[in-house]
Amino acid sequence: MKNKRQGTFWGLALLACHTVATPAWAAGNCKLLTADRVFDGYNVQTNAAVLIKGQKVAQVGTQAELAGSCGNVVGMGDATILPGFIESHAHISFQNVLKNKVLQHGVTTVQDTGGPLLAPQSGSGQLRLLSVGPIIQAPGGYPLNIFGGSSGYDQIGYTVASVDEAQGVVQHLVDGGASAIKIALEPGGETGAPWMMSHGGNAVPPTPWDILPLPIVSAIVDEAHHPHDGRPVRRVIAHVGENIGFERALLAGVDEFAHMPCAPIDANLLTQAANTAGLTFVSTVDTLSSCVDSNTHLGIHANTAQLAAKIADCETNTPGSCAQILYGSEIGHDNVPWGINGEEMHYMLLLTSGASIDFTDVLNVFRAATSKAGAHVGIDKLGTLTAKAPADVIAVRGNPFVRFKLLEYPDFVMSGGKTVVNTFK
Repeated sequence: MKNKRQGTFWGLALLACHTVATPAWAAGNCKLLTADRVFDGYNVQTNAAVLIKGQKVAQVGTQAELAGSCGNVVGMGDATILPGFIESHAHISFQNVLKNKVLQHGVTTVQDTGGPLLAPQSGSGQLRLLSVGPIIQAPGGYPLNIFGGSSGYDQIGYTVASVDEAQGVVQHLVDGGASAIKIALEPGGETGAPWMMSHGGNAVPPTPWDILPLPIVSAIVDEAHHPHDGRPVRRVIAHVGENIGFERALLAGVDEFAHMPCAPIDANLLTQAANTAGLTFVSTVDTLSSCVDSNTHLGIHANTAQLAAKIADCETNTPGSCAQILYGSEIGHDNVPWGINGEEMHYMLLLTSGASIDFTDVLNVFRAATSKAGAHVGIDKLGTLTAKAPADVIAVRGNPFVRFKLLEYPDFVMSGGKTVVNTFK
């Protein structure tokens, strides 16, 4: 593992600046947020302000530029304003997690990966929920062999045994509002993997478990990418944990890996993945941190660091044509917060930054949970504080770039222009 110089870059963190008072005058349905720091999803501005009108961001600029633009001012002082975080891997519906609790803890959008099929949900003051619906799996395979229940659209999984059946399921999911299609390529057996532990008293079935054959996986990807009858195109997400599922997902051309894999992954497969344009990995390192092979002592941490290094090499040689790693904490598991996860961000920083850490590395972690994640789910300007972006905004007292933990307890949360949490009163 490369040396991680923790703490040496913290001095690069931005210093507090004074707040410029805003003249009070009535300006209709607006709100002006001012703070010493504003992260717009890309970079940080100091002594800045965010103007909200209705359910959208109207403008971001200096406090001097926006002074007088709205009479409804929330002056935050030594605080940081950010876009609401995007959780790229959650099980909100299946685990009956209270959506308002997730929202109050700084996550304003979740990709709900596995559970009942729901149409997209959002609105002023509500958690934006992008449902994937049940995970398509082989008969007798994961996840129904672990979590139980009959195969159906109200379950966490749905079984298919043929190409025709798989194509029909994809069509049904898309018609029902699924934001993406998820498949399971999980033969089981990984040391420390949560799915290798009993759930609800059920014994773990003997491994290897059946997984979808390549022709069916390829048919699912093709149906999602080239749908018939005017259906929208959908991404395909694969749950994998080891080399067999990893390689099959690559061969079929999936768009996203739901987890960083648990078991040690072959270096050639990691190189191939890193050099695949548009391929996305969701981190989930914290909840899977026990995934370490007892013989090689390698696992999810090594996979993450090696993949990140290979992506960095790819970006050096062919920028813009490489894979990416996005933030995801798998909300719904009991061992991670049901909101922003500072420890997940810490893992991402340490494992993806190379031999040393600088402030750009810190910003990249924040981008992976905001602007990059918003672009990945395809909602215009989601995860940014730019003109006409959804007014999903959070703020914390102090400087979260030097202390991620602050983000887990936001002092201000706004969803769709409606204030949900505000301790700056």
